[in-house]
Amino acid sequence: MMNHNQIDTSKDPEPIRLFKSDFLEFFTHISPITVVIIWLPVVIFLLYYGTIDPLNQELWWVVPVGFITGLLLWTPSEYLLHRFLFHFKAKNPWQERLSFLFHGVHHAQPQCKTRLVMPPAVSIPMALLFYGLFYVVIGVLFRSPHWVNPIVAGFMLGYLIYDITHYATHHFPMKSGYLKFLKRYHMQHHYKTPNQRFGVSTAIWDKIFGTYPD
Repeated sequence: MMNHNQIDTSKDPEPIRLFKSDFLEFFTHISPITVVIIWLPVVIFLLYYGTIDPLNQELWWVVPVGFITGLLLWTPSEYLLHRFLFHFKAKNPWQERLSFLFHGVHHAQPQCKTRLVMPPAVSIPMALLFYGLFYVVIGVLFRSPHWVNPIVAGFMLGYLIYDITHYATHHFPMKSGYLKFLKRYHMQHHYKTPNQRFGVSTAIWDKIFGTYPD
């Protein structure tokens, strides 16, 4: 892993190199189109799989209600992941390098187009982890496995919306209405209050948890 020098690289057109290995470095760059190509079919498959569940065919409302529930569950997850995982406070040099690799590089070069959405090397393991978590809690503890796929489908669509919104706040005009607010809100997170404004697709959880500036 490459070490990061404490210099201003925010306007450097050349992306910061994270690994000496060209093979590893390749996986740190990703287009937002790739995220859509990977995750939208997964969302569709999970919804389809939910609709063919015999119990869900009897209880037709489970799929739409589960889907909306998963979509809503993403928003606090987005906030908590950004605040406590992406911005975790490093206590030693090894943690500092890991923090920079995971999210610090984005703050060092916030306009780097190939590092604005989560690479599959990170997003796929996290998706599997969340699916397992939903299955254990909903499918095993609450004994309602027929709810799992619709909820995960909504949750993953929420993640997809988050990733595309994040890219848009950096590179799309977003000149009016709520989109203008989101762009300004996220730019203020980068350039004014890096320890506040952790929401990307919504500011509601910043207000709830006290990280919305006065």
